[in-house]
Amino acid sequence: MPDVRLASPQGKWILLTTVLGSSMALLDSTVVNVALPAIGRDLDADLAALQWTVNAYMLTLAGLILLGGSLGDRYGRRKVFVVGVVWFAAASLLCGLAPNAGVLVAARALQGVGGALLTPGSLALIQASFHPDDRGRAVGLWSGFGGVGAAVGPFVGGWLVDGPGWRWVFLLNVPLALVCAPIAVRHVPESADGRADHGRFDVLGAVLGALALALVTYALIEARSGSLLVAVTAIAGVAAGVAFVAVEKRRPDPMMPLGVFASRQFTAVNLVTLCVYGAFGGFFFLGAVQLQVVVGYSALQAGTALLPTTVLMLLFSARSGALADRIGPRIPLTVGPLLCAAGMLLMLRVGPDASYLADILPALLVLGAGMVTLVAPLTATVLGSVDASRAGLASGINNAAARAAGLIAVAALPLVTGMGEEAYRSPTAFDNAFGRAMTVCAGVLVVGSVVAFATVRSLPPGCRRPECRTYGAVLSPPLEGERTRGRLS
Repeated sequence: MPDVRLASPQGKWILLTTVLGSSMALLDSTVVNVALPAIGRDLDADLAALQWTVNAYMLTLAGLILLGGSLGDRYGRRKVFVVGVVWFAAASLLCGLAPNAGVLVAARALQGVGGALLTPGSLALIQASFHPDDRGRAVGLWSGFGGVGAAVGPFVGGWLVDGPGWRWVFLLNVPLALVCAPIAVRHVPESADGRADHGRFDVLGAVLGALALALVTYALIEARSGSLLVAVTAIAGVAAGVAFVAVEKRRPDPMMPLGVFASRQFTAVNLVTLCVYGAFGGFFFLGAVQLQVVVGYSALQAGTALLPTTVLMLLFSARSGALADRIGPRIPLTVGPLLCAAGMLLMLRVGPDASYLADILPALLVLGAGMVTLVAPLTATVLGSVDASRAGLASGINNAAARAAGLIAVAALPLVTGMGEEAYRSPTAFDNAFGRAMTVCAGVLVVGSVVAFATVRSLPPGCRRPECRTYGAVLSPPLEGERTRGRLS
């Protein structure tokens, strides 16, 4: 049984290294959006290259995050976590030194692999190291400090872009890793799950899942060309998705056991997740660019302007979770997306002459209120809709679904809204497309609200409740459970 106490020196070192590791990934998911216009100017990149700069990372992270948790169970959680930190830092260094957009996109894909190893690993280390009496508080501190990292990400990213340059958005991860990895090696006890030795990794499932996402993403981003290659790629992506489902259905040790979807509530809440986080991914991708290209903000001003949503999450997510415990998840999951939709429609007022206090801040406050309302109940519903033994697996699937939804949104929104390859260089063209994108995102959120109202029911008494009560990330729900596993034992 794990016996490290939170108040002990070792407990504080473990908490520090896990917070640093998870913060690297959370920072990266928020700071890059602020840097996109500067990256485009410096590397002479078109809009498709900027989409890939975001999506290459999300692609490998979403496709491999379940497998990453399973690797830690098999080979040692500390070992895989340290490998993830070092891998992430090396890929970040390559991003920072990238001479062109192609190298940057490839390095971002490598970053996502590192993120898939360290993101579930940081939580797994806490679960496996701390005494049961301290585990809940340790998880709460880990998620809270990680949320602070996510909150300061856009601010730090903007400051770096306007100061030493966009490359330091990535290079910042190197010194963090130089602190994190040695602490983990010296102070974190190794742990593994002996039961993991009895199964095999679902490598084929992971490859097919990532391939399906990659092909569909490519087809959406390149669809403007209307070429035969795009059509073939789209068909191949659908075929890979069908093959993924077939493989997962037949394997004795699948990465994503389809039986978990026998719960109608679990299936429904994942549909809500796809709608909600697809809209969030599209908004934060385009919003930071809108503030710089159309409103005329510097990168620092744009990053700072977006802080209210994350601050609201940090301040009120725990209270929202407590309220949902009392009234059930149906109302919050219905009202929350509607508030977010209203916030995105308010963003239609954000144009060339927008006032921060009169136009931008009200939209972000309404959006943040909606996020506060829905995120904690969404996680609770995911955990409460499956057997307690599958809580970690259910959380991992939900987290991967959210990241995949953001990935597809970033690929599809420019196509759906008629955003040209050079739109981000033209304030007028980008503003027009941004308005259409916010309308689409609001519509998707309304669909999510309707799905929640029609399908979500009260949770059974005594079901598993989230340990991450305070959360600040805006692009994915928190990971939960004893372990985020890539298979069942």
